Amino acid sequence: MTLVPQTYADWRHCITVACGIPLTPAYIRARIDALEDPRDDHTRRFVERWGRAHHERTLGWFREALRHQGAA
Repeated sequence: MTLVPQTYADWRHCITVACGIPLTPAYIRARIDALEDPRDDHTRRFVERWGRAHHERTLGWFREALRHQGAA
């Protein structure tokens, strides 16, 4: 796995295993809200550091994780 996840599976592993963060519905929704807010300081720094394309991928992965929560 690379430093920057390139797939949903890699991203999910980074979040849940490497970082030990449970992907609860509340956590996922909070991250989506923040990532959708261009005025959010963390989001601005994220985009500056990792770029717009990775920001959009990450937002998509959080949305996918939320869809998986609904299927569980």
